[in-house]
Amino acid sequence: MNLKGRSFLTLKDFTPEEIIDLIDLAAAYKEKKKKGILHDTLRGKNIALIFEKTSTRTRCSFEVAAHDLGIGTTYLDPSGSQIGRKESIADTARVLGRMYEGIEYRGFEQSIVEELAKYAGVPVWNGLTNEYHPTQMLADMLTIREHFGYLKGIKLTYMGDARYNMGNSLMIVCAKLGMHFTACTAKEYFPNDTLVAQCEKYAEVSGATITLTEDVDAGTKGADVIYTDVWVSMGEPEGVWEERIRKLSPYKVTREVMDNAGKQSVFLHCLPAFHDLKTKIGKEQGEKYGFAELEVTDEVFESEQSLVFDEAENRMHTIKAVIAATLGEGE
Repeated sequence: MNLKGRSFLTLKDFTPEEIIDLIDLAAAYKEKKKKGILHDTLRGKNIALIFEKTSTRTRCSFEVAAHDLGIGTTYLDPSGSQIGRKESIADTARVLGRMYEGIEYRGFEQSIVEELAKYAGVPVWNGLTNEYHPTQMLADMLTIREHFGYLKGIKLTYMGDARYNMGNSLMIVCAKLGMHFTACTAKEYFPNDTLVAQCEKYAEVSGATITLTEDVDAGTKGADVIYTDVWVSMGEPEGVWEERIRKLSPYKVTREVMDNAGKQSVFLHCLPAFHDLKTKIGKEQGEKYGFAELEVTDEVFESEQSLVFDEAENRMHTIKAVIAATLGEGE
């Protein structure tokens, strides 16, 4: 694998072989980490972390991964950068590209991370945009492979709002790797037709299938992986809560859904999850709209079928692989 100098913006840009190579590299780094084997082979390099949307897992994953590799980090929170306000995206990219060997961006439109990559002159990594979340996909695939031992032929059902980064990215990675992807949700929350058509072309090559259905029983029957995400994303207006709860409540992941999938099925969620009322937002919205759980029940979230914390840990190992591979290690 030689990805040196490449940006990591969406898995549409990577071949199935390159995606698997990154997962393999992540697994190798994970083994070294567990065995306490130092792998700080990129000492002297530095990366910038731009977070227009704050995060727990993404920030910690990049910082720990960089530290393990011997890399220094500079964290720029929403108030710590002038990107797009007092300084253009192109100018920010050219400044940071002179100071750092790589740049991570987590924020809003995909066009922003694309423009950063165009002008930076160094690898740019997408930590999440409205449209795509490619680092999460590597963590998900590593988690699934660790549990089942393989990826090709796995049946994955995504429940909830499939129009944005998680639904889009899961459909792409499944189509590329020969997995069977189902979006199980209300019709207005299906992925857009253009991306579906593109993924169907990937699927023709890999042997994958893509299914869009509003039928919960049919959409989850025999699924190996049941996946969901929050129904209202960071930055969305308060007014969308009522509609999302009303339209997506039939697609909550419950014990009945998991039983319909089968004993072999596992539950994944990119986190954070509204599975109880132990968060400020969860408590406020729960009291306002009369719910105790949203996209997944606490019973499923805390069950033995739930791999969400393995999945969260794997963010760090897979992000480490992306950084190392694009900065020249892991070849």
